[in-house]
Amino acid sequence: MYGWALALHSWIRWLVIVAGAVAVLRAFAERGIWSSADERAGVVFTTILDVQVLLGLLLYLWLSPITAAARHDMGATMQNTPLRFWIVEHPVGMIAAIALAHIGRARIRRAAPATKARTARIFFALALLLVLLSSPWPGLPYGRPLVRMP
Repeated sequence: MYGWALALHSWIRWLVIVAGAVAVLRAFAERGIWSSADERAGVVFTTILDVQVLLGLLLYLWLSPITAAARHDMGATMQNTPLRFWIVEHPVGMIAAIALAHIGRARIRRAAPATKARTARIFFALALLLVLLSSPWPGLPYGRPLVRMP
């Protein structure tokens, strides 16, 4: 089960990045009005991000042998760069990203039509930036493959 969940989490990462990029690009497009397509792009981004975070929490709390072992000795974990990334940096970055995306969606719904795109630019761009910074890219000490197979 762990291998399949990890592979799915790896694949969904790309959906999150693409959906986030679309939402950010639509927010930066100067069209003068906030359209239903712009709204839909934000909804898709936050929904896929929600699914990704739920799958990540499933891995973090129940399925991953890495996080299970690391949680037993937090002092040693904090001194080990790859373990610290998986126990602290990755989950905190992703939870902050989902918080920014949801705060942005709530503020967009309440914003005046003239400020919806600016609000989306700020919150969706910051959320996407956190996703990119908190991802385990190959070549980093905690890196993972770009696409993981089960």
